[in-house]
Amino acid sequence: MGAKYEVRGSIAVITLDNPPVNGLGYDTRIGVAKGVDQAVADAAVIAIVLTGGGRAFSGGADIKEFGSPKAIAEPNLVSLIKLLEDCPKPVVAAINGVCMGGGLELSLGCHYRLAAPGVDVALPEVKIGLIPGAGGTQRLPRVLGVETALNVIVSGDPVKSDLLASLPGQGLFDQIVPEDLLGAACAFAAVKAAEHASQGTPLPRVRDLKAHHENADAYFAFARNMVKGMAKNFPAPAKCVDAVEASVKQKFDEGMATEREIFIALMMTPESKALRHAFFGERAASKIPDVPEDTPQRKIAKVAVIGAGTMGGGISMNFLNAGIPVTMLEMKQDALDRGVATIHKNYQSQLKKGKLKQDKLDARMALLSTTLNYSDIADADLVIEAVFEEMGVKERVFKTLDEVMKPGAILASNTSTLDVNKIASFTERPQDVIGMHFFSPANVMKLLEVVRGEKTAKDVLATVMALGKKIRKTSVVSGVCDGFIGNRMIEQYSRQAGFLLEEGCTPAQVDKAVEKFGFAMGPFRMGDLAGNDIGWAIRKRRYQEKPHMRYSKTADLLCELGRYGQKTGAGWYDYRAGKRDAIPSQLVEDMIAKHSASLGIAPRKISDEEIVHRLVYSLVNEAAKILEEGIASKASDIDMVYLTGYGFPLHRGGPMCYADQQGLFNVVQTMKKFAANPHDDASFWQPAPLLARLAAEGKSFT
Repeated sequence: MGAKYEVRGSIAVITLDNPPVNGLGYDTRIGVAKGVDQAVADAAVIAIVLTGGGRAFSGGADIKEFGSPKAIAEPNLVSLIKLLEDCPKPVVAAINGVCMGGGLELSLGCHYRLAAPGVDVALPEVKIGLIPGAGGTQRLPRVLGVETALNVIVSGDPVKSDLLASLPGQGLFDQIVPEDLLGAACAFAAVKAAEHASQGTPLPRVRDLKAHHENADAYFAFARNMVKGMAKNFPAPAKCVDAVEASVKQKFDEGMATEREIFIALMMTPESKALRHAFFGERAASKIPDVPEDTPQRKIAKVAVIGAGTMGGGISMNFLNAGIPVTMLEMKQDALDRGVATIHKNYQSQLKKGKLKQDKLDARMALLSTTLNYSDIADADLVIEAVFEEMGVKERVFKTLDEVMKPGAILASNTSTLDVNKIASFTERPQDVIGMHFFSPANVMKLLEVVRGEKTAKDVLATVMALGKKIRKTSVVSGVCDGFIGNRMIEQYSRQAGFLLEEGCTPAQVDKAVEKFGFAMGPFRMGDLAGNDIGWAIRKRRYQEKPHMRYSKTADLLCELGRYGQKTGAGWYDYRAGKRDAIPSQLVEDMIAKHSASLGIAPRKISDEEIVHRLVYSLVNEAAKILEEGIASKASDIDMVYLTGYGFPLHRGGPMCYADQQGLFNVVQTMKKFAANPHDDASFWQPAPLLARLAAEGKSFT
């Protein structure tokens, strides 16, 4: 895990060797530095080629070392780039694959750069709330031009090497080499070494180029306004503009100092901390404490989906998109026909928007087959049921699957709340049963809750987690409990929203406060979108199962009026035909006021802060119980559920990250105030034991 050194003729080849993406960790930086020293000391070596092992040049910083002393130990990346830049022998970067972040900055320290076609090139630091910190904002404008460089830096998105090489006047790549990149780089290095030796010319350094813009002041003012409008919750994009402006208006070393100053300041912002938490949380979600990474996986070549409705169709699309054949099963032909038509319509929509080409559309639809007979899915490797959310229906499906499916097939349920252990008990193979809870719309939402039953085999869990990655989901493991992680928590959030109505809030006031905080949608707009009758069905079950749990009756009264949401044209809000604009309803507000009066509650003025904290801290308290019960293995898993499945604001990092940033001591003190409210549920606001303990010890969740 460092760098390999070899000599080919008169050329030293240094190969970054830190799989999978040659992250620039301490050992790798040391290895490159030693290689450069060795090459300089060897009189027989006339030039150096720097390349990457495997399929990447370098993906940038080594995430395994983030936050550790090794991350900044000398030679740090800035020092290493200076070493390459000052090398007395030509250094040629042979960019063979992914070249991102610190990897791109490293290549900009080389005297020349050759690249394979189709290589992803990016400075993605903005996606974790930072700017490039090793000269990227100063060097890239010098080789790509100010405007192109700023677009690359502000977006953080990868751009193909051959596209960048085609730009007029670019100085990023000297050549694009379709075949034998390393051989071509060695030959190129030999030619350049000979040229410089014979002509006595200095080696070209990116730092010596000028970053120039004809109308710099006007351009940067325009760019700053554009960026601030697009990224109002995130400071980093605007700071990218400041740093690139420094490349034009300051000398190189001054610009580097400006970049460093901005980088360090951004490291301390709550937004960057939240984004970094999410970045690591997403990667940590796939790590399950008792399931080793080398656990064997079952082969998934064919998938069956039972149910061709909204969920079944959306689930099917995930697998079709990944090139996996799907058979959809329904009881009636017309249901199948509607399901296929909806899938085709969704793909057509992508086609019209330019997100999909006709050949891809045809290929995906060709992978889809349908049937009315269970026997036709018997050879599927994975079957997912997406039928009505009622245990009796699930029982019939799983008993049938147990009879017809081949041995070793994985039997999955898309249930959002029901007991996966009970579902597994309907079969003679509970080890093969697992929950795969997709979120609606299933072809769009990133979250997949993977529900691990008591008897779910480890290889089944490992297979489903790997499959989740293949279909581009953020997969989070949950244990079995009512509602799993996400819906169990949202129930408390919804309860608090109901109590707020009884105490004097309107649905619009609650929604606006939460949306100002950063949620994609407030609880009442969300209810109208999902269908208020779904929550009503759950509450009816709760009244039987948990008679001690108190709910506001406002939601039940709403449903009794037939106001189920957008699908009925009326819910918490009124809707006009064909439109989704939520219009405050006087009828609903009068209904709420009448109900509050019947309870003897005098309406009071409630601040946005109280609204937000009652809703968010209800999530936090329930999440602490989930952690303590082992339903979730780590706090970051809970945050990933909420960031990817429930619209929690990304710049807040998730409920647990947000609670940590507020300070758990402060969270507990606020909860005590809520407990004193006679119209709230005092027992719920008793801090969960884990939360109380962490607060008392001055610790945090994450």
